[in-house]
Amino acid sequence: MLTAFNKDLSNKTDRLGKLFESDPKEEMTILRKRFSKDGYLFLKGLLKKNEVISFREWVFTNLKDTNLLKENIDPKHGIANDKNLSANSDDNFSQSGRAQNILVKKKISSIVKSTKYESFCSQPLLADFVDEFINGISYLHKRKILRHTLPQSNNSTPAHYDLIYLRAGTDNIITAWIPIGDIDIEEGGLMYLEGSHTQGIKIEKEFSIKNANLSKEEQINAFNKNMTEGGWISKDFPNLADRFNTRWLVTNFEAGDILFHSPYLIHASTNNKSSKERIRLSTDIRFQNVNDKIDIRWNNHWHEDDNL
Repeated sequence: MLTAFNKDLSNKTDRLGKLFESDPKEEMTILRKRFSKDGYLFLKGLLKKNEVISFREWVFTNLKDTNLLKENIDPKHGIANDKNLSANSDDNFSQSGRAQNILVKKKISSIVKSTKYESFCSQPLLADFVDEFINGISYLHKRKILRHTLPQSNNSTPAHYDLIYLRAGTDNIITAWIPIGDIDIEEGGLMYLEGSHTQGIKIEKEFSIKNANLSKEEQINAFNKNMTEGGWISKDFPNLADRFNTRWLVTNFEAGDILFHSPYLIHASTNNKSSKERIRLSTDIRFQNVNDKIDIRWNNHWHEDDNL
């Protein structure tokens, strides 16, 4: 089942497709052309599976004292505590649930500042690929996002494109989305609106015209008066696919896979409906050429309440 914001995509089979898999060992010229045409690359097994699982285990081990995980199960499996399932994540929290949520946020804020997380995001297999792909020296933004989504929660990410939040720098940015562990389709992994990077460019041009009379600070703000709430394009995924006459591309992800996408490609995530009660863990990070203009707002560590 693919649901988000009380809408079900599952029965819209004509609006669903599968992500195209690319081999990281293909000729780089072919991969660059595919990225330019499709707005994304789905690289199977770029990273070493055992190292991704090891990092997943490290993250969840550091979250054990938050009561997030089911007891007596190896942390690498990321199985949610039954109490969290009944609390439905961030929705309708009890007082103890809210206290736990604050503790989890504090823990994750510490993890994203850690050497271990930095090393995972800048590991040679990834950095070397990006350097070759952009044909230059890559810069990894300091603001890197580590997301966890509990099963049976109502948490999902509305449809958007990344440049809305990165307007003060270059648009030659590549987002890398990394599943930290296996993520089945039902568990709310990232999905792309097929061919929508061309629509993203059009939408951004329209915003630029609307924003022309605003101050420079307001022009780059994803929350200015000309934007929708949160900078989102839509929370109605079936309607958005109909509107652009296209499909949402989905798949099952395995530890070691990586998605790269254009800053204009519209993407989103659905609810985690894991039948295995598995927490979805992923990170999204951004690369660009070190010589291009950098959005200085991304020179600080991410935390869940940074409002960027």
